[in-house]
Parts: sequence; C-alpha cells; structure tokens
Amino acid sequence: MSHLIEKYNVPGPRYTSYPTVPYWDLESFSIEQWLESVKDSFQISNQSEGISIYIHLPFCENLCTFCGCHKRITKRHEQEAPYVDTLLAEWDLYCDLLEDRPLIKELHLGGGTPTFFSIEELQRLITGLFKRAERAKGYEYSFEGHPNNTTEEHLKCLYDLGFSRVSFGVQDYDPKVQLAIHRIQPYEAVKKVTELATAVGYYSVGHDLIYGLPLQSKNAILNTVEKTLKLRPDRIALYSYAHVPWIKGNGQRGFSEEDLPSADEKRMLYELAKNALLSAGYIEIGMDHFAVESDSLYRATLEGTIHRNFMGYTQSKTRLMIGLGMSSISDSWTSFAQNEKDLEAYTALVHKGIIPVVKGHHLNQEDLVIRKHILNLMTQFETSWDTSQGMFPEIEDCLNSLKTFEEDELLKVHDHSIEVFEKGKPFIRNICMAFDLKLLRTAPDRQLFSMTI
Repeated sequence: MSHLIEKYNVPGPRYTSYPTVPYWDLESFSIEQWLESVKDSFQISNQSEGISIYIHLPFCENLCTFCGCHKRITKRHEQEAPYVDTLLAEWDLYCDLLEDRPLIKELHLGGGTPTFFSIEELQRLITGLFKRAERAKGYEYSFEGHPNNTTEEHLKCLYDLGFSRVSFGVQDYDPKVQLAIHRIQPYEAVKKVTELATAVGYYSVGHDLIYGLPLQSKNAILNTVEKTLKLRPDRIALYSYAHVPWIKGNGQRGFSEEDLPSADEKRMLYELAKNALLSAGYIEIGMDHFAVESDSLYRATLEGTIHRNFMGYTQSKTRLMIGLGMSSISDSWTSFAQNEKDLEAYTALVHKGIIPVVKGHHLNQEDLVIRKHILNLMTQFETSWDTSQGMFPEIEDCLNSLKTFEEDELLKVHDHSIEVFEKGKPFIRNICMAFDLKLLRTAPDRQLFSMTI
C-alpha cells in the first residue's frame, strides 16, 4: 500500500460537484439564466421528488483551526435575529419566482455552528420557511450540532419541527489534538448529546471524525474510534483533514506543518479507523462514510438512490437544491450558483430584493455526461456507458489513463463499464480525476485542492 500512496497522493477535488468550483465558467454565467434553470428544474423536481434546501448558519463562538468552512467568529448573539430575517427574505425571493408551493424533501442546517442559534430563532426560521412550503413525502431533515452547546431544548425543538437526523462534530478525543485544532470538547459532552438525541427520538445520530490532524497518533485515532463505538452512532463520517492554508489563510495555521502526519502515516490512521469500524459491524458507504444497516444512507445504497451534492452524501436525489445564506451553493442540475460570501454584502443584496448569487456555472452536455460518471463512481464505485448514453469523444483517452489503476489491481475496465475494487476505494478521488476533462485540459498554475490521501 505504501508505494500506491506515494504514487497517487496528489492534489485532487472531493467531487461534491462537477465541474468543481475552480473550473466554473464564470464569464458565461448569467443570473437570468440561473433563475430560468431554477424554474425549469422546479417544475420537474417538485411534483416527482420534491426539492432540497441547504441553509448556511455561519456563526461560531470560537475558531477551530481544522475548519475550512465559511464562518463568522463572534460571541454577539444579537446577530441571530437579523440573519434569520435575511434568510427568510431570501427564501421569499425564491418562492416568488416559483409558481407552486415547494415540497421540501431534504433540509439541512449547516455551518458554522447551527446550534449557536437559540431555539426561538431556529423555530422562527423553520416555521417561516414552511409558511410558503410543504413537507414532501418521505422527507428527511438534518442539522449539524456542536456537542458543547447543543441542548436538550435544541434537540426537542428541531425534532418537533420535523428533524430526525443530527450529526455531531467530534473530530478527535486526544487532548493534544484538541488543543492543536482549538476544539476542546470532552467525551462526556458527546455522550450526553448522543444519548439525549436518541431519547428525544432522532432515528439517525451521526458522529464526524477526522484523520490526519496535527499531532494525531495511532493511539489517538484508536482511542477516538473506541469511544465512538461505545456510543454506537448510526452513521460515522471519517473525513480526511484537508490542509488548505493557501485558501483559508490563518484559519489553518494554528500549528506547525511538522505536526501533520506524513502521507503514509495519514493513510495508516485511516486504515486503523476503517478496520475498527468494519469489525464493529459498520458498512462502508461511498467515500469516508460508514453506517449501520438500519440507517437510511445504507438503505439508499442498496436501493441505488444514494446521491452526492454540496451537502455531501444524501439518501435520495432531488433535481433542485436551493442554498440559502451567505456562501451557500445551489444546484438546479443544469446550473450551479453561489451566494455572496461576505455577510454584510449578502445581507445588503437580499434586502434590496436581489437574489444574492454572485457566481456560477451553466453545465453543457459534456458537463452533464461527465458529472453522471463521477457521481456514479463516488456513490456506487462503478459507472457504465453504451452507444447512446454516457459516451463522449475523449472516453478512450480517459480509459487509457485508467490503465495504471488496472495494473495496480484497483479497478477493472470492462467493455462498457468500470468496476472499482475494494482495494481501489481509498483512491476514488484519483479515479474520478481520470474523467475530469476540465482538470485534464487545464492544469492549474497553483495548488487548488487538498491532497487525495
């Protein structure tokens, strides 16, 4: 495995979208075309499957130095109400655009720290959202909770509003690692909120772990997994730490580069954690995710409905996903659009009656074909094509570039399909890169992505 890590450890996207954000064609993007694509996609999506909503709640009381999210560090909770006002005003702008009441299939509150917000403001946000929308059949609503500030009242309030899934950011339990990443939270805090969530009625409780953190050792990762298994969450995300200080500036400079594990050490940490999870009965799903058999994500894998978008892995695909809040990204399937990242500028646009999109990308036919292949690989570890669907002029070049993976026994290229083996799953980002025509045609002049291992 060591020689494969050395061979394939290169910068690469995580493929929550294709094309990836650095390769969006910003010059040809128009907000008018974006809004038309939203209306068209809504007509298809709303009656057949519903739509998805992602709401970005950006406030955090403290800066965690492992984090690459768009956030605003503050202890001023008086900012909650104006931000909720802006979110609801933005939602009104989208609802005014649509002809029917949206049926919301998936709703996710991300951050930042959603549980920074009081239960009163969260309740006002969600009830305000549904003044102009309905719940779709088979809906699943989720939020990200910080173990240190998620209260029983938070859990009960959101459960009563229809939320059934919560994920808690754990990262690592080792005190040295927690100090390095500025995320101090005891095991007892995680245990308390996990047990509270289960008692309240949440049918899916997740824990997010990270491998490759500064000062993280073999004993640290094993201790973290051991403690996690004691609590037996329904879903576990085992994320690779993405070290991108050239993007996030001082937010990821709370430690020395020498404190980070080498590529071989980092992969070893992953394999230790993965094997422990598999031995405990968890099932590997997509990239970086594990679930028990009763979890909706595992069932979606069996049924072939698992999807991946800017919210990560989801149990079902909706054609339209609307992102609300500063920096949020929306997806109409034929177009991507991102909101203004600056809080004050975002707020000003919304209160002028302007949907706060500042950049995006319209997918052409080639983009749609490649997107489907990469989505198949990221969710099912396979993809296929024939003479009528899935073909594109450069497919032979892409298949030729996969020969090295085939020689390393990571995958098998069949006549009209690709099958990724178990041994190849850790290199799925690299395999997807063989299909990434944007990346292949225009090599970046600087590092844009984190390392794949």
